[in-house]
Amino acid sequence: MSDVPKAISIQEEGPREGFQIEKGPIATARKVELIDALSQTGVKQIQVVSFVSPSAVPQMADAEDVVHAFKASPGVRYTALWLNDRGFERALACRRLDLAASVTLTASETFLKRNQRRTMAENLAAQRVSISNYKTKGIPIESAGIMAAFGCNFEGQVPPQRVIELIGQVLEIAAEQDVKIKKLTLADTMAWATPASIKRVVGLVRERYPDLRITLHLHDTRGMGIANAYAGLEMGVDSFDAAVAGLGGCPFAAHAGAAGNVCTEDLVFMCQEMGIDTGIDLEALIAVARLAEDIVGHPLPGSVMRGGSLDALRRRRQ
Repeated sequence: MSDVPKAISIQEEGPREGFQIEKGPIATARKVELIDALSQTGVKQIQVVSFVSPSAVPQMADAEDVVHAFKASPGVRYTALWLNDRGFERALACRRLDLAASVTLTASETFLKRNQRRTMAENLAAQRVSISNYKTKGIPIESAGIMAAFGCNFEGQVPPQRVIELIGQVLEIAAEQDVKIKKLTLADTMAWATPASIKRVVGLVRERYPDLRITLHLHDTRGMGIANAYAGLEMGVDSFDAAVAGLGGCPFAAHAGAAGNVCTEDLVFMCQEMGIDTGIDLEALIAVARLAEDIVGHPLPGSVMRGGSLDALRRRRQ
């Protein structure tokens, strides 16, 4: 395990990925309450909203109101997701967000059509237009992403070579406009990954593109989230997306079970026990996980929020 990093960075996605799939209404004030609470845990990056069509994702209808209401804490980056140029313009107009653009392709055309209503060819063309728009607006473009990188509920297993080919396309599109991609997100959008496939795909990417810093975006539908994160750590991955209390899921992915992201406090706990620094206060994060459960009004799948940290038990026995 010599490749295991000494420290990792975590992007918290609970307020965005977490709330977007909730069926019941959530008041804007409560969304802001969660963001403000997360800001006090040591988390350094929080994805607060997505700028998407309210008809497609009703929970994000108040995106602008949320952005204007949270209390920004020094040292914390507040980001947002958008899927097209209209969403980008909405994010830009808020003037409160840390905007950095990503060039994103999808390994499944069926999912791409459901999620963004585009074909592969249309998406490639759209990425070229978006890069030009980002450059005109002075928005940095240093990252890329491959959605459905491990498998698809509609098309089945994604061959690792397809992921490599898509990364090549991303880098080619970026190079056309003198953009240097430094970071790559591999998204297990529909929770097909296992520790074996994490190691296989990450290994191939590292072999072909050793200079790219890899982020893993993992879902826990089949209970593999934390195991896949561990496999990523063994491969030297030092950047993860996660959601407090295991919130989340994509509304267009046809999930059949628990659909949340890998749970932030479970990931922080595992890293803490492995001697890997996250910079996050686990006890404070556990309290926020319980707050998240109160906000959505139903049980959430996080484990450490119920079992507590081992450090707490150790202190009691001293």
